[in-house]
Amino acid sequence: MGRLVVAAAVAGWAIPIAALVNSVVPEPYMDEIFHVPQAQQYCRGDLLTWDPMITTPPGLYFVSLAYVASLFPVAWMFRVAETFDVLCSTAALRSTNVIMAMVCAVLFHDLLLCIRPGIGEKKATIYAILVALYPVHWFFTFLYYTDVASLAAVLAMYLFCLKKQFWISAMFGAFSLLFRQTNVIWIIFVAANGAISYIQDLYPKDDIIHENIETTHQSNRVVSSKDNKITAQGLRRRRINSPINKVFVSESTKLYNNLAEEVWDITSKLWNSKCKVLIAFAPFVVAMLAFVSFIIWNGGIVLGAKEAHAVSPHFAQFLYFGLVAAAALLPWHCTLSQVLDLFHLSEKNRTCSYLAVLMGLGLSFIAVHFFSIAHPYLLADNRHYTFYVWRKIIQVNWMMKYTLIPLYMFSWFSIINILGKSQTRIWVLSFVLSVALVLVPAPLVEFRYYTIPFVILVLHSPVIGNSKLLALGLLYAAVDMFTLVTFLFRPFHWEHEPGTQRFMW
Repeated sequence: MGRLVVAAAVAGWAIPIAALVNSVVPEPYMDEIFHVPQAQQYCRGDLLTWDPMITTPPGLYFVSLAYVASLFPVAWMFRVAETFDVLCSTAALRSTNVIMAMVCAVLFHDLLLCIRPGIGEKKATIYAILVALYPVHWFFTFLYYTDVASLAAVLAMYLFCLKKQFWISAMFGAFSLLFRQTNVIWIIFVAANGAISYIQDLYPKDDIIHENIETTHQSNRVVSSKDNKITAQGLRRRRINSPINKVFVSESTKLYNNLAEEVWDITSKLWNSKCKVLIAFAPFVVAMLAFVSFIIWNGGIVLGAKEAHAVSPHFAQFLYFGLVAAAALLPWHCTLSQVLDLFHLSEKNRTCSYLAVLMGLGLSFIAVHFFSIAHPYLLADNRHYTFYVWRKIIQVNWMMKYTLIPLYMFSWFSIINILGKSQTRIWVLSFVLSVALVLVPAPLVEFRYYTIPFVILVLHSPVIGNSKLLALGLLYAAVDMFTLVTFLFRPFHWEHEPGTQRFMW
């Protein structure tokens, strides 16, 4: 029932808004001027012609072909279209992402129930609708970009890995590479955490000890004798059915004195059972080998416009994501209770806390001063909001980019602190490294690049009350309406170039 509600809710706003966007902006806009003609070439059966300005593989075009093909029999029957390629209009191609947005919302709903079984259908439905309203993801639902379909493929890969269906998971992982090459990092992230979960299932004695220690802690707080009648067999059964992020609960994480001990223990277990792990995760190895072959054949990770998208050490981009994610998740990060929580945490071990702060300040300063890249597209294209963020905030004066460093640090410390309450240290480390590997090589600041790590962050953040979710949903909806109205009804013109220009993310 929850899936139907989520899909119906997304369709309820996406279909009429898509119709409005197509009526006001019927022609391809911005990157659509490359994607739409290329997809139309595929519709005409020409799979060999390729626009050298397109940087991503043709996954979205294949999805559109399948989608349009499903519509063609009815269209042909009612004489709406006599030939297949007539259906590949800009509006029809854009509607691919409306379907993908519905799929994303349903996948998020199922993932949340898998990760947090006790959350309930109602809460999972609210969360899924909230994420569907996330402004950047919401906006590109109505344009022909690769981001929505890319998110759907990554979420499907994650869901099936949680369900231990590794072949299907790897298939979706490989498919995600046809939308964005950087999804290879999320394949590694999912496979690595899946392998950790798998290896823990091979060591039941350790898991029983972990769970019994947790039960001992709980029994000090619970009086009911019924709660104490938990058998080791029952504990083991719950352990096997738990998802990736539940490899260790917060109590059992305390069994490790530090990250190095946790990494050593898991590494030892992986090495001792390497044959079983390799057999189980062979599909992911195949996907990785295929990707490496593609890089060798292509001469790089980017397909077209390689000069404009060269890999660069853009470490400041990692900091930008932390601030954007914390700001977009206000009820989790920007509260007095979270500030006090971080303060109390620092008081427990002042020496380590001071060292962490000093190291964070130093690394952030280096990233901002030496590795803050201003891409030519960012400086020249005033149609994107990032143009104004860069000019009016980050570069408003020479001091501002350094003034923002404490905010970057607070954002990342808050993210790590919140994730650390329910995830293992190694899971948090893998997430942070994955975000860095996805974002640091990208020279261009694009909020679209933040969507996948943002959604994963929401999946693994603590559950909050309905009132806070409602307030955040209303805030998202207000931003959505502002960006939509600005895009549709506040056009402008360039003196040096004909055509109508519009503001967008």
